[in-house]
Order: sequence, then structure tokens, then C-alpha cells
Amino acid sequence: MDNLTLIQLRDKIAGGDISAMDALDYAINRINKADPTIKAYISTHQEEATGQAIYIDEQISGGQPVGILAGVPIALKDNMVTLFGRTTCGSKMLENFSAPYDAHVVEKLKAAGAVIVGKCNMDEFAMGSSNENSAFFATHNPWDKTKVPGGSSGGSAAAVAAKTVWGALGSDTGGSIRQPASFCGVVGLKPTYGRVSRYGLVAYGSSLDQIGPLTKTVSDAALMLQVIAGHDDRDSTSIDEKDAPVDDYLCDINKPIAGLKIGVVKEFMASEGLDPQVAGANLAALEQYKKMGAEIIEISLPHIQYAIATYYLVATAEASGNLARYDGIHYGHRTTNTDNVLDVYSASRSEGFGDEVKRRIMLGTYALSSGYYDAFYLKALKVRNLIRQDLDNALKLVDCIISPTAPETAFAMGAKTNDPLTMYLSDIYTIAVNLGGHPAISIPCGISEENLPIGMQIITPAFTETKLLRIARMYESTDNFASKLPQH
Repeated sequence: MDNLTLIQLRDKIAGGDISAMDALDYAINRINKADPTIKAYISTHQEEATGQAIYIDEQISGGQPVGILAGVPIALKDNMVTLFGRTTCGSKMLENFSAPYDAHVVEKLKAAGAVIVGKCNMDEFAMGSSNENSAFFATHNPWDKTKVPGGSSGGSAAAVAAKTVWGALGSDTGGSIRQPASFCGVVGLKPTYGRVSRYGLVAYGSSLDQIGPLTKTVSDAALMLQVIAGHDDRDSTSIDEKDAPVDDYLCDINKPIAGLKIGVVKEFMASEGLDPQVAGANLAALEQYKKMGAEIIEISLPHIQYAIATYYLVATAEASGNLARYDGIHYGHRTTNTDNVLDVYSASRSEGFGDEVKRRIMLGTYALSSGYYDAFYLKALKVRNLIRQDLDNALKLVDCIISPTAPETAFAMGAKTNDPLTMYLSDIYTIAVNLGGHPAISIPCGISEENLPIGMQIITPAFTETKLLRIARMYESTDNFASKLPQH
């Protein structure tokens, strides 16, 4: 069953060949077998999932209509609130937090009949590129357990790569879906900002965060996007569907785009930190596109060199504001060793937050402080607009931009934990997309000599996910990478 794609499993359940309970039992057995060493899950919810699976089976046996994900086991990154279980964000601060409502995407998954089996490990409050910043434990890469799975959605990516579920949701602030997808050899999609509601997503950087799927195949990602996309009145940044309708993302996904023009960013391919094997795999993928009739055009993003600095000013400034609510008074971790209210604030935050979260809060608070706001934060916003304009201008010349997803394959656990700046460079190719709000997808395009997957990133204009998915499927149709996922 683990070799089935999400869509294939969905069809077999709908057709009565496999029951939803059979699929759930298979997923739970896989989790029990693989997760003690991979550690993709913070929590599993077998009782909740069993109730969902039984209901789906009853609906199907009774000839009742069911949703388009009916009976498919799905996992969530643990920063999406749920009425069942806890939502920890990988942090001691929220270790015992139970939400009073479901996130919008959780409502949509339930309405589509998905069976939610668990919540996945993550870098604390989505701050990290390796999944080593979780307050509870580090997640291991299913391809090589000495390597990181990427971050911050590393738990979700590892859960799919280990074949414990057929799809998972992650969140992407600066590459946190795409980079772990690249490291774990799965498909990771970051939709256009505003395409998917952020209601119920615990915020890191509110103008950057976006929820998206991680799956085995591009078509599976398209189906999951179909379920979670759409307007939500509870999210003021959610786009009105009159302005940007939700397409049928699967309708023409297997139809190649004739006369495809692909932009290759010269600044990316000339990057000093780019692993030759990663560059080689991406160049080989471009050659495959050329065989399919695509034209390759070199383009430039003049301000891309400032993307890392811009991102870490904007994101940390927003994080400073978003995390101010965790003060030991309203909710979250509260210290037991205090004499006065100021000590409660200080000690609760000191005990509840990890080092990386504290580092980013301090940087963001500094950037927003009197005397530095104009010099740092305001200037970063201006440069952000320039980066967005660079992407928009480039995408007027070409249909898409293709680049490596990450400059290297999965690195060893512990290799970068003492060097935050080097860790930040793991997202050098993905960050600009979040600054601009564009959609992007990472798909596997090769395997290194060390038997680690290599990812390729595709970027298209805002609200053109249909085109993005078709372009990704063009390459995927030449290489069934899902069949190469490791066995456990």
C-alpha cells in the first residue's frame, strides 16, 4: 500500500477496494515501525483518526457521497491548531496548549474526508532550517538518519518520505516547505501568499507565512491544494476568489505547456556555495525540458544579493511582535519561580523559548527599536519591494524561473547548529519567493553520490498555480522519483 500515490489510494478507498480503516491501520503500523528512529511526529491521534475512518467507511458502504480525500491518512505540522490533541509549535512555551478551534485548513481537510493521524515535529515556532531547533527532539532524514530532514517543516517532509502518510501540510516562511522537500526527496508546494487561509496557523512572520502540501507526487500536491485553497473571511490576507478564482488544478496537469520559456537566474548558478552535484542535477533537468521543447533564457535578479539580509530583518521584526503574546500570563508556559509580575514575564519567556527563537526575537526587537527602525526595518521593506519587482519583471519575460531548491543536499546533524549564519544560507534560493509572495514548488531532480535526494525549484507569477503544477509535472513525467523513496 505504501507504493500507492495519494490519488491512487483515494480512488481505491472510494471504489471499495481498500477500506479507510485498512489504510489507517497501515499508516499506524508504519509509524510504529519507522518513527522510533525517524521521529517525525510530536503526537499521533489514533482515537480521533479511527473515528474519522469508521465514518468514511460507513458513508461509502451506504452509498453516500464522500469528499475528495475520503479515507486518506494525512499529517499536520504542529503549528496548525486542532480541537483534538495539543498544538505545541515544537516549543516548551506551548507544550500543554490545547486549542479551542480548528484551523481553516483542518476544517477543509475534515470536510474532504481526510483522516488526520498526527502532528509533525518542527523547528520551534517554525524558526530553523534543520528541525534541530525543536524543544522536544530532532527529526532524522529517512534517506540517511545521520542527516537532517531540513526545516522548519522537516517532520512533515520526513513523514511523507518515510511513507507513514500519503500527504502532509507544512508552512513556508522562507523556504520551510521547499527546503525539507528537497532534502527528503518529496514534492513541496508553497502557494501564492493569500491563496490558502492562515486562520489557525500560529504566526511566525505574518506577511511571509503560507500553508502548503508535501506529497510524493505533483498530482497529489495539486489535489491537496484543491482542498485547502480558497477565500476565508477570518483571514484578512485571504484573497477574494472573484479576484483570483481557485482553478481545477488537476484538470490539465498532464498537458505539457507548448513553447515553454524557462528563466535561469545567473546569480543563483554562479553562487559560491552551490554544490556541484546539485548544480549538475539541475542542469540535467533543464536539458530534459529542452528535449520537451522548452527554451532556456538566462535572467538576472539584480537585488537578489540582499534577500537574506532583507528576510531576516522583516521576518524577525514580525516574529518579535507575534511572539510578544507569550508572556506567562495569557497562556503558554508560566514559570513557578517568581516574586513579581516582571519576573513572571522574564522567567516564563526565558524558560519557554529556545535559543534560536530568543535570537530572532532579539534581532527583531532591535530592528524595530527607536533610532534603528528607519535604518534597518524600513530600509528592508523598501528592498523587499525591489526584490518583488525583480521577480515580477523577470516573470514577464519567461513562463517560470527554475533554480536549485537548496545549495546542497541534506547535511549532517549538528553540522551547523553552532553557526546560525551558515544555517540561514540553506534558504538562499527560496527566501525571495516569500518576500515577493509568489508560488513555488520543489520537486526531486536527482540523487547525489551519497544517495541523498536533490531538489529543483520552479517559480511562476502570483496565482498561477495551475501553470506551476503543469510545468512541474512535465519534468516529473520523465522520472518516477516516488518509486525511489527509501524502505523502512
